[in-house]
Parts: sequence; C-alpha cells; structure tokens
Amino acid sequence: MKHARYAVLQVPVPELEAFVLPRHRHYDADYVSTDPAFVHAHVTALGPLPAEFLADHGATVAAIAAAVPPFDYRLDRVVAFPDGLLHLAPEPDDGFRELTGRLVAAFPQWPPYAGEYLDTVPHLTLDQTAPGVSTDSTQALLGDLVPVTCTAARLDLAWWEPRRCRVLASWPLGGG
Repeated sequence: MKHARYAVLQVPVPELEAFVLPRHRHYDADYVSTDPAFVHAHVTALGPLPAEFLADHGATVAAIAAAVPPFDYRLDRVVAFPDGLLHLAPEPDDGFRELTGRLVAAFPQWPPYAGEYLDTVPHLTLDQTAPGVSTDSTQALLGDLVPVTCTAARLDLAWWEPRRCRVLASWPLGGG
C-alpha cells in the first residue's frame, strides 16, 4: 500500500518502538510520524479503513474497546509468513483475536487486510526477508529487546499517509 492514505485500528507496542521506528525510517521515511502519540510498533486490530471512519463509527469503537479488558502477552521469537514478512507473534494471541473479532462483527464491510488473508494472525511487523535479512538476522538485531512481556492497554485509530501519520483517536481497553 505504498503511498496510500488509510486508517488502522491498532494496539500500540511502545516496548518495540526503538526497533520498529528505524525500520520505517530505512524503508519509507514518508510514513514516519512526528505525532508523539503515534507508535509505529503495533499489532493491527482492523484495517485498512476509510478516512471518514472516525466520524461515523467512533462511538462503536469506544464501546468495543471498553468491553475488552487490558491483556498481557509476550513477544519473543521472530517468525516469517509464507510471503517473507518477518514478525513477532504475540503469545497468547487470544486478546488480539477477541478484539479483532468484535471489530469485524461490528464492521463486516471492512474485513482485516481488505480480505486478503483467510486467517488474520496477530503480529507485529519487523521486516521482510531479503538477501541478508532472515529470521535469524532479525532476531539478532533485536538483541535484548526480546523477550518482552507487554500489556495491551489501548486501541488507537492511526492515520497512515505520507508525511501526515498521526493518531486520530485513542480508547483505553476495558474502559480504563
């Protein structure tokens, strides 16, 4: 989706921002945000979504976020999807699946990843396999950032647009 404009409901993972942000700077600096609330390291809950999503559906998202309590998960091992996308898979992933399931039920017109995948696996994107870039090399680059135990505490509606990435709204999980 290079140089596209879209919104994403995402769970920020600030513990991995020190790794993910430089990857964004390296691969596509246009998507580096100057918004201090924006966290590039995230697990997508639902997206892509249209620009008008917040105006039309913010109250529904707030109710869904309030109904899902904060949850803990662990990130520790780099794995690759069949297409070569390198990522960390949260364990357990039940909280992410519940959140996405509730969002999909509320907004079936916007399936995760535009319906591109049959099963949407919760993940935090790190890199793409390429010559010299593998699961092992990425794991080594992460160093002592992983393993890490995190808490999913909020859901952000993030706007992704070249040179204009920002958080449009944020809701605490569990109504916080």
